[in-house]
Amino acid sequence: MKALFIGGTGTISMAIVRRLVEELDWEVWLINRGNRNEELPKGVHTIVADIHDEADVAKKLEGMYFDTVSDFIAFHTEDVERDIRLFKGKTGQFLFTSSASAYHKPAADYRITEGTTLSNPHWQYSRDKIACEEILMKEYRESGFPVTIVRPSHTYDERSIPMGVHGNGGSWQVIKRMQEGKPVIIQGDGSSLWTLTFNTDFAIGYTGLMGNRHAIGEAFQITSDETLTWDQIYATIADALGVELKAYHVASDFLSAVGDKYGYDYDGSLTGDKSVSVVFDNSKLKKIVPYMTTNVPFERGVRIALDYILSHPECQTLDPEFDAWCDRVIDALEAAKQKI
Repeated sequence: MKALFIGGTGTISMAIVRRLVEELDWEVWLINRGNRNEELPKGVHTIVADIHDEADVAKKLEGMYFDTVSDFIAFHTEDVERDIRLFKGKTGQFLFTSSASAYHKPAADYRITEGTTLSNPHWQYSRDKIACEEILMKEYRESGFPVTIVRPSHTYDERSIPMGVHGNGGSWQVIKRMQEGKPVIIQGDGSSLWTLTFNTDFAIGYTGLMGNRHAIGEAFQITSDETLTWDQIYATIADALGVELKAYHVASDFLSAVGDKYGYDYDGSLTGDKSVSVVFDNSKLKKIVPYMTTNVPFERGVRIALDYILSHPECQTLDPEFDAWCDRVIDALEAAKQKI
């Protein structure tokens, strides 16, 4: 089997590429700009190109056919319209990476299935993914374009620690606050439910859809079966660090209001995603990929990630602006308590 990935070196796609090559004996090709290609397993074929240069990509793909094509970096309608032009008649299956954030916020039921309504008034990213899905499914219905839609939720790898509230520099500054014994902001009251999926587990479900005729014209969510509250998530991180968690709960709408002027889109990432309790029903996926399971629970995954991050200084991006913002938010709320 022969697969082409647009991207292929990101948090999700790298694990899929490695599984295909090292465990499933696929022939794997990548189109990307060459970033992180040195981390790819041996035997992966790369086409160095900018996918947005359609003419150049079309020329480099002349005469080639792929059993599956996967796009991990399509975020806007013009991206999938380009993909349709490039790959119609050149692949047996096109897999589009959408997002579970596209589901209605808040949903009528915390249990999420592929039939849950798609609507997110809080996050443009999610609305763009919905629009991409609509174009691809219209093309499937009208011309038979062989699309499969995949909706990941919060997927992480060894290079990142999942957090609800962090700055533009990533999660390291929150880890540093924990290590220094400072209070850490958690959205809401910390009791909302969330699902975290390690990328190697995600790869099991994803590769099970590749080349699977039952997946054509369908949408699938791929997540872990482990559900945690945000307080449990942060407590697990603190335990792995060997420190005491000093949780400081702040309402999501307050965080959105005071974070916007600093470039923190908490209306999208919190109100439109992480503040809402969700439990994913993966029964549709498991009907055609029965071996999909959670092999890396969060307690293990966070230790894998911390071991990597603590031994790789390049992953330790300081964010003093976010650190100071956290202190101001906490000080303001503590001051407000004293005035009442």
